[in-house]
Amino acid sequence: IIAIVRPRLWWPSGYGRQPLYGVKALLLGSDGRVLDSWERQIGLRTMTMNIQKDRWGNQFAHQVNGVDIFAMGADYIPEDNLLSRVTRERTEKLLRDAAAAGHNSIRVWGGGYYPEDFFYEICDQLGLVVWQDFMYACSSYELNEAFEENIRVETQENVRRIRHHACLGLWCGNNEMETQTLDRCWKPSQKQFYDYIKLYEYIIPKILREEDPHTFYWPSSPSSGGNFDNPWDESRGDTHYWDVWHGNKPFTEYRKFRFRYLSEFGFQSFPCLQTVESFTEPEDRNIFSRVMEMHQRNVAANGKILNYLSATYLYPGSFDLLLYASQLLQMEAIRYGVEHFRRHRGHCMGTVVWQLNDIWPVASWASIDYYGRWKALHYAQKKMFAPVLLSCQEMGELSQRPYCIMEPGPMEVSAQLCVSNETMEEVQGICHWQLRSYLGEALLCGDRQVTVGALDTLWLDKIEFTGNVLCNVREAYFAYQLEVNGEMVSEGVSLFTAPKHFRFADPGLRLRREGDTLIVRAEHFAKSVEIRGGDGSGSYVKLSDNFFDMNPGEKRVRILEGDAESFQMRSVYDIR
Repeated sequence: IIAIVRPRLWWPSGYGRQPLYGVKALLLGSDGRVLDSWERQIGLRTMTMNIQKDRWGNQFAHQVNGVDIFAMGADYIPEDNLLSRVTRERTEKLLRDAAAAGHNSIRVWGGGYYPEDFFYEICDQLGLVVWQDFMYACSSYELNEAFEENIRVETQENVRRIRHHACLGLWCGNNEMETQTLDRCWKPSQKQFYDYIKLYEYIIPKILREEDPHTFYWPSSPSSGGNFDNPWDESRGDTHYWDVWHGNKPFTEYRKFRFRYLSEFGFQSFPCLQTVESFTEPEDRNIFSRVMEMHQRNVAANGKILNYLSATYLYPGSFDLLLYASQLLQMEAIRYGVEHFRRHRGHCMGTVVWQLNDIWPVASWASIDYYGRWKALHYAQKKMFAPVLLSCQEMGELSQRPYCIMEPGPMEVSAQLCVSNETMEEVQGICHWQLRSYLGEALLCGDRQVTVGALDTLWLDKIEFTGNVLCNVREAYFAYQLEVNGEMVSEGVSLFTAPKHFRFADPGLRLRREGDTLIVRAEHFAKSVEIRGGDGSGSYVKLSDNFFDMNPGEKRVRILEGDAESFQMRSVYDIR
């Protein structure tokens, strides 16, 4: 036993530092010669899952050094269909991009493979808590003596390889197989049904008790704890929620739920034009072409994107604008979910988005495409995963009258702000808000001093606009900002109607450059401003912010990676 009197504790990103200690063990012979050695980097922390009962059911939260953290991250899939192309440099860039967007956790999906050692080393350094699935997913398995031995060896070898890493948050038996066995999705035989319990609730836990008894084990994802005990239970365990996307539900549907931990939820988009050009000829650039449909993992999903598009935006006038609009849909869908669940911290303690990355250039749920290019969603995650977040729960046509041909009736128009503080310190600041015209002019405004405790949320009073003649839902929007120590740390806008029905004016976007800084000027309100290289060279430019909303004025954006001779800009105004 080695006693460390004043240990420097390892923390997930956003909660503290990630100090690592070198450990070296030597096996010496009787003559003092070194017969073998073992050397690793470790972090000192305690980590488990808090599953204690509370007033809503059972908690489900990563507990690190006694502190319950709110997991914000994404699901990781294999980075390439040819694994020899996956390198430490490529993986490190991907994980650093995740950390740059505020991720503090990552789930290694059970339908892929066990990553190389360097994956976990990088997660140790970046403070990314790893939810590690065992490699079983979406299938039914039947045990025999040889297969059971195969499982035992595979499990033992990987547990021994990974168990020392500070980032390891939990082991999970499989992906979606408790629910799929219970609802007989893959038509399991009766033996396979019984073998499920034997494999995930006896064989694997037994190995873990011998090899890694200190790391929390969860039998499946999603699950309420195993034994086929209602794995869909909203009040316990983790959830895969897909009614937004697969179920064609509107983005506001998230607000009906108080899940304990979302380990999967997502929304698709197309990659940018530059990526689409890598696998198409000009004649293929129609989303229903054979090539475009072959580069789609989900059956008929290109049409699903158009279905959501029809509810949200005007029909784009070009293929390129359609790609842009699809990324805005993905960004808004996930923002609605993450912000809602962060507003209910304590009830919910995790939002892990499906998915982080792509295995090939394709339309998908990823926030970073195959070539490492950030989609709109990844830029937006920097805001929705920020340690201190100001968000708005608006009421208007989106939640009460989504179809304009519905019979008119009474409708609430309101906005309620909430500050989410996912830091270890109290936050004091000023919340500003404005009701603005479609041109961006302030019609009404207000301020409120706020104090939000560490790891807590604060709801502000609802602001009512129902019946206010200044609040025409098609011509007015709600803008809000949180100022802390003189700096705007979080801001956003909310519309009270679908963007397709909002009266956007030409924002008059202009851009000038000062070194590595781009200064964007808007004369009027601009929604989802995208900046991209406009020199025709196909060069990729990564920025400090992109796909952002602007009130009239200026915004400064830094070039972080790549460059271009000139730049182009567009906003929702251009989707027509």
